[in-house]
Amino acid sequence: MNKQKKGMPISLTLRVMSFAGFAILACLLLSGFFVIKSVEQHFIEQDYDELKIIIETVEQRLDSINGNLSQAPDVLSQAISGHHGVYFQVETPPGTHLFHSKGAEFFSEITHPQPANRIDKSNLVSWKIDSEIYRGLVVDFTIEGIPYRVMAAMDMSFHLSFIEKFREKMWLIMLVISVATLTATWFGIYQGHRPLIQLSRRIRNIQTNQLDERIAPNSLPIELRELALSFNQMLQHLEDGFERLSNFSADIAHELRTPLTNLITQTQVGLTQARPIDQYKELLYSNLEEQERLAKMVSDMLWLAQSDNKLIQPASTLIDLSSEIKDLFEFFDALAAESQVTLTLEGEAPAIPADRELLKRALSNLLSNAIRHTPCGEKITVKIGQHKNHNVYIEIINPGEYIPTEQLSKIFDRFYRVDPSRNRISEGTGLGLAITKSIIETHGGRIAVKSNTARTTFTVYLPLAL
Repeated sequence: MNKQKKGMPISLTLRVMSFAGFAILACLLLSGFFVIKSVEQHFIEQDYDELKIIIETVEQRLDSINGNLSQAPDVLSQAISGHHGVYFQVETPPGTHLFHSKGAEFFSEITHPQPANRIDKSNLVSWKIDSEIYRGLVVDFTIEGIPYRVMAAMDMSFHLSFIEKFREKMWLIMLVISVATLTATWFGIYQGHRPLIQLSRRIRNIQTNQLDERIAPNSLPIELRELALSFNQMLQHLEDGFERLSNFSADIAHELRTPLTNLITQTQVGLTQARPIDQYKELLYSNLEEQERLAKMVSDMLWLAQSDNKLIQPASTLIDLSSEIKDLFEFFDALAAESQVTLTLEGEAPAIPADRELLKRALSNLLSNAIRHTPCGEKITVKIGQHKNHNVYIEIINPGEYIPTEQLSKIFDRFYRVDPSRNRISEGTGLGLAITKSIIETHGGRIAVKSNTARTTFTVYLPLAL
C-alpha cells in the first residue's frame, strides 16, 4: 500500500496550483524587487539633482567674490537657503577648511574619497557616521587660479525610513495579493475542471445495458472533445464486441443444439426396445459422426480463441505457392470429380515465408468452400501473382450464386451462413471462413471477397516477409 501511495501522481488541481503559485510568487517577488529598486533609483536621482544644485550654487557664490576669500563665509552662508537636510564644506586649498554649513561638522570625521573634477552621478558616495547615513559628492575645481574642494552631503534618514516602510507595506500588499490570486486561481481551476468532473460522472453512470449511449463532443470544451471522441470510439468497440459475443453465444447454442438433439433423440429411440447388433452399430456410427462434428467445432472455437488472444505464433518457412496449391488440387481431386468441377492454376509468385500447415488449412477452407458452391460442369480458377506493393496475392474464383453486398461484410463472421436453410452437416461448422481470415491476419495479410451474378472471388494478400 505504501508503494502504491508513493507512486500515485498528484492531482491535476494541486499540480496546476503548484505551477500557478510558483509563477505568481516569482512574478510578485520580481515585481517587488524592481519596484523597490525603482524607488531607490528615484531617490538617488533626486539626491543627485539636489547635490548638483548645491555644488553649482556654491561654485557661483565663490565666483562672485572674485578671489576675496574673506567674503566667502558671508556669501556661502546663504547658499543652501531653503534646502533641508543638506550640508556642505568648502576647502581651499584642498585640505584647508574655509567654510562649512550648519551641522556639517561631520565632514571632519569622514575619510574623503578621491575627489572628482566634474559633477557626475557616478561619483556619488555614501558615508556612515554613528547611526546616520549620508550620500554626497566631493568635487575639485579652480576659480581665478584658486583651487577649491567642495564636499556636499544629504541626510538619507528620511529616504531610508520611507523605503523601509514602503518595503514592509509592499510585501504585506503582495502577500494579500498572493492569497487572493491563489484563491481566485483555485476557484478558476475548479470551475475549469467542472466539465471534466461532469464528463467523469456521465462515464461512470454508463452501464453494460447502455453501451449505445454516446457523449456529444460539441457540448464539451475543446480540450475534452478528443477524450469524448476516444471514449465514444471505445464504447463503439465495446458495443460491437458485446454484440458479437452475444451473437456468438446465441449462435454457438444454436449450433450445438442440433447435434446434441440428434444424439439425444437417436439414443432415446435406440433405448425404446431391444434391437439387433447391426442397428446398435449404425446408431453408434451416427452418434460418432455427430460427436466428431462437435469435437471439430470445439477445436475450431479453441483455435479462434487462441488467435484472438495472440497465442498463435506462425512458423516461418519459405513456401512455393504454386507447388502447395497443386498439392491441394490433388487432395481435392476426388471431391472435385464428384462435383464435376475443374480446378485450374494460373500465374506465378515468389516464395513467401509462412506457416505451411496454417496456410494449407486456410487455402483448403477456401477451396472446399468454392467446390461446394460451384455448379456441376464449371471451373474454379486459382490465380497467383505479385502486386506492385510487393504483396503476393492468391485469387480463388468460382462461378456460383450471387452474394448480396450487405452480406459480404458478414461472410467471415463465426457461424454465419449466406443461406441459413442449407444442410448444416454438409455446410460444416460455419467457422471455416472465420478461421481462414484469422490465419491470414496472423501472417500479416488480409483477405477480401467480392461477388457478382457471374462469380465470387476470394482474394488473399500476403506479405513477402513476416
